[in-house]
Amino acid sequence: MQRFEGKVAVVAGGGRGIGAETAVRLAAEGAAVVVGDLIAANAVATAKLIEDSGGRAFGAELDIADEDSVRDLMALAVSTYGGIDLLDNNAADTSAAAMTGDTDAVDIDLGLWDQILSVNIRGFLLTSRYAIPAMLERGGGAIVNIASGSGLSGEPDHVAYGCSKAAAMQLARHIAVRWGKEGIRANAIAPGLIVSNPTMFENEVFRGFADLIKLRILTPDLGRTQDIAGTVAFLLSDDAAYITGQTLQVDGGMFLRGGTGRVDEAISSQGLDDV
Repeated sequence: MQRFEGKVAVVAGGGRGIGAETAVRLAAEGAAVVVGDLIAANAVATAKLIEDSGGRAFGAELDIADEDSVRDLMALAVSTYGGIDLLDNNAADTSAAAMTGDTDAVDIDLGLWDQILSVNIRGFLLTSRYAIPAMLERGGGAIVNIASGSGLSGEPDHVAYGCSKAAAMQLARHIAVRWGKEGIRANAIAPGLIVSNPTMFENEVFRGFADLIKLRILTPDLGRTQDIAGTVAFLLSDDAAYITGQTLQVDGGMFLRGGTGRVDEAISSQGLDDV
C-alpha cells in the first residue's frame, strides 16, 4: 500500500523502538519522513535505514522539551519537503532518573516531576504548536500521540509518567475539537507492554514483569513495535478519516483484565525502559 504518497511525516522520538519502527512503516507506504530524536545519531540511523530501502527521509537532533529545537525541526521539514501532513509523537523521558525516581505523589522530587512532564506532554504541545499551522496550509493533517495504559489506570508509582500520558490523550482530544472542521484529526494510542528487541529478556526484572503481564493479556504473546507502528499508520491514513479524538488501546486486552494489577504485586516496572 502507498497510503502516504506525497505526504510528509514528522516522527518525534524516532531514533529507536516504536518511533523508529513507525518511521520505517510510514516511509514504506510512501511518506517522506523527518526523524527527530534527542540522540541525533539514532535519528540519522533510522533515516539511513529508510533511504537504503528506497524511501525518503532525513534525521536530525530534536530536544522535544526545547521550543527552539522543535521550531527548527518543523521549519526544516517544511523547507526540505514543502510542508507537514502527519505528526507522530513518540518521545518520552526514559532516563535512569525518570525510571527509578518517578515514585508517588508524596515522595517524587518536584524537579523530576517537571522534567518528565516537560518531555512527555509539554513536548507534545510544542510539536503540535508548530506542526498544526503547517498542516493547515496544506488543507489539514493527522496527529497521533503515543500515550500509555498508565494514563488510563491507577498505579502505585510512576505518578508523573501516568499523569503525562493521560494529558497526551487529552491533548489529542483538544486538537480534534479545536481544528477538526479545518481538516486536522488527532488521536492517541495507549500501548501495553511492548517488546522492542529480544535482548530485553536478558534483564531479569523485565522478564519477571513480562511474565506478570502475560497472565493479564488475552493474546498469546506480548506486543511488538510493529503492532504499534501499524496502528499509527492506520490512524494517520485516510482509512481512519472518520476517527478523531479517540484513544485506541493496543495492549492485548490487558485493560479488560484490570490493567497490570500491580497494586497487589511485588514486581514493579521501575528500572525498565523501552516498555
